[in-house]
Amino acid sequence: MFKRTAAQAWRYRRLHSHLSQAGQVARARPARSAVIASSTAVTAGLLWYSFSTTIHNDAVMTPTPGNVSQPVRKASTSSTGVTGDDRSICAVVWGSNQYDIIDPSEPGVERVQYPVNASWLKDVALRDLALHERHAACVDARGDVYQWGDGFFGSRPKSESEAQRPKLTLRGQNIIQLQVTESRVYALSASGTIYVFAANAGQQKLPTAKTTPASTSWWGTGPTIDFTEIAPNGKLAWGEKFVSISAGRNHLLALTSSGRTFTHPMNKSANTHGQLGLRKFDIPAPPISIASPPRVPVELVPRAVADPFAKASPFARVSVSSAPPATSSNLDGIDDQHIRFSDSLFEIPSLKGIKVSQIAAGGRSSFIVTDSGRVLGWGANEFGQIGLGGNITLDTITVPTEVVLSRNVPNSVRTRCIDIAAGGDLTYFVAERTDGESSVYIDLLTCGNGQWGGLGNNLFSNAQGNPVRAKNVSGLREYNENSRSMSPILPHAIAVSPTGHVLLTLDTQAYGGPGGSGRDLIAWGLNHDYQLGTGKRSSLPVPTTLEHPEGGRFILGRRTAPVKDLSGKLWKKNVEVEQRAAAGYGNSIVYWKIK
Repeated sequence: MFKRTAAQAWRYRRLHSHLSQAGQVARARPARSAVIASSTAVTAGLLWYSFSTTIHNDAVMTPTPGNVSQPVRKASTSSTGVTGDDRSICAVVWGSNQYDIIDPSEPGVERVQYPVNASWLKDVALRDLALHERHAACVDARGDVYQWGDGFFGSRPKSESEAQRPKLTLRGQNIIQLQVTESRVYALSASGTIYVFAANAGQQKLPTAKTTPASTSWWGTGPTIDFTEIAPNGKLAWGEKFVSISAGRNHLLALTSSGRTFTHPMNKSANTHGQLGLRKFDIPAPPISIASPPRVPVELVPRAVADPFAKASPFARVSVSSAPPATSSNLDGIDDQHIRFSDSLFEIPSLKGIKVSQIAAGGRSSFIVTDSGRVLGWGANEFGQIGLGGNITLDTITVPTEVVLSRNVPNSVRTRCIDIAAGGDLTYFVAERTDGESSVYIDLLTCGNGQWGGLGNNLFSNAQGNPVRAKNVSGLREYNENSRSMSPILPHAIAVSPTGHVLLTLDTQAYGGPGGSGRDLIAWGLNHDYQLGTGKRSSLPVPTTLEHPEGGRFILGRRTAPVKDLSGKLWKKNVEVEQRAAAGYGNSIVYWKIK
């Protein structure tokens, strides 16, 4: 941003007049004189501009006209997640609040420039929290689901008095995990049941004269919204249940307690890049007539398979005019936006017999980590987000393929993946390296679309197929007070935004002895809406330790505290809670999570 007074503007116009006259005189002289006159004029202009104009180093991005008049909230007196009066817990928020996601209590604030305490989550600890662009959802201490945001209510409040607080939607199901998409919310219960319901309040109304197939709670209270259960197409083993879910844009992955991986198609676009891991499945038939079959067979063919010459020249496409469509003709006339489009989970055939310990879904890609620490990935690969190396230029990987994480280390070093995270077109692998001398260190490997610096390797690369080490967070070690030796510093949690910014909780001081319980918050990537919490809008291509506006490192804490549910009622006293970071669409939240 440039600041110029009226006197400086007058000097600028006067200088411009002198430069114009100098140029006219120079054109009338020989060529050598013209060069000298032009050089003198340019030098004088640069000197005047340098001394008379203030240039701020945070003015990397020019705000769009629509952002100039939008109110921006500055820093408050505290951003630690603990209130100063009674030391009660609360959330910390920053970034875009355009759709009332991070602070629904202040609908007039479009952006939060610095991390600030959020009073709307005071004394509240959550089981889980999920953010989308226009709506959000969370699970409170009782296992009930609350939703909020313009995408949920369908309208934006005009004043603070009309603020639309989180609304209770799914209750009595003991939910432990949430995943949100553009139109739906998926919830996993403690018993291993997966539910789905609409993200918009207007689409949650119960059907008239029809009971919800999900269930009724044991104390007899019926459901208040329309939701349904997503069940496996075959029976699970005795004692087996679902323990984790992960959602992309149009598909869902689910993991059972015995290590089996299931997939679920949300709509007709669920397999555009082979991210389902299968093509053929069945869906419930629409209630057209009693004689119609109860199930409809469907085949979703990836686009790259249906039309291999989609990106070829028109001349090459003449011979493939009869290419099959990407979706089955059985889907004609079926509404794929309804929550009952598909009611089943299907085990991925190529992963049968492989015990899986973790699942992760990117925007249009899928990943699993086996119990032995190997990684398999499939789906969209235009930006190299599967991580198969720079020599693999295929846009679509239809079969689960191993991702080699030991490509850039000696053969004597053993590599094992211990954690994985994905979001949008970015993928992150936490690799444990062990050499022959039993020395252990941790690398954070990244691949995909790093156009906004999300790769963390100090480069703005829009395609990275070979996983590279993220700077400042790889290979770190600290002294372990218990073993009296050097131990690796592990990432505690990684939150990846679908739009390109990353929040990593680094488990620093874990071995530091008494009092060493802090976890540094590291941020990098896209920063157009202040989502990195630095107070500036310049994106960061390298992991950077976040600091509080009032000074000091942003360290996430752990403690015991009284916890209320979102209705304001006390749930329990002396509950063990810890701070957890969540990355949304241009915003970030640090909330207190029940351990």
